[in-house]
Amino acid sequence: MDVNTTIIAFIYFIGIALLLIFNEINYRRLNIKGEISRKFAHFVSTLATVIFPYIFSSHWYVLVLAIIFFIVLFITKNGTQLKSIHDIDRKSIGSYLLPLSIYITFFISEQLDNKLLYILPMLILAISDPMAAIVGISLKKNNHKIIIFGIDTKKSIFGSGAFFLSSLIISLIALYFNRISFDTTTLLIAFLVALVSSIGELLSWRGSDNISIPISVILVLTIFI
Repeated sequence: MDVNTTIIAFIYFIGIALLLIFNEINYRRLNIKGEISRKFAHFVSTLATVIFPYIFSSHWYVLVLAIIFFIVLFITKNGTQLKSIHDIDRKSIGSYLLPLSIYITFFISEQLDNKLLYILPMLILAISDPMAAIVGISLKKNNHKIIIFGIDTKKSIFGSGAFFLSSLIISLIALYFNRISFDTTTLLIAFLVALVSSIGELLSWRGSDNISIPISVILVLTIFI
């Protein structure tokens, strides 16, 4: 085990722990809605992991971090700690799935020796997912719920639209730097990534989009790259 990498993993643990504490303090002092504080933590913590492929040479480091934070989230679920994460009106397992999602995505990326398979899914998960939720919550007028075959998806037109547009932009940028080319292939793959991940987000339930989004992105990338 590399000592320097172990130190970096420990620093990440401390950093994410401080983020959760900071988020909890703001939630309590500023009376922030649980949905907002939860999405803030999701955004910052997931975005912070984007560079994992450049600092961790083995998935075991990521696994240990994922297990630790899964345990923390599980223990605090029914307690008074981390209400900034757990204080929501809906049933969701998303907070538990996030550490698992990060590890699975990293593991697949490592096994296929392609950093893009980790970086792009995490960027979309970190940015597009919270954006969709915040837009859906903030814009109420004419923001109709999406119903498929009589089933209420709990998602809104504006929220899903924000997810698609943001994931399209993120994909275009990431694919350009990966392929060093802005051609029709880049446009097509970016469109498919945005479309399929949007469908994955739309059809998910109880926070399962933390898994469905990165997996859907990986599927598109492995097929077309």
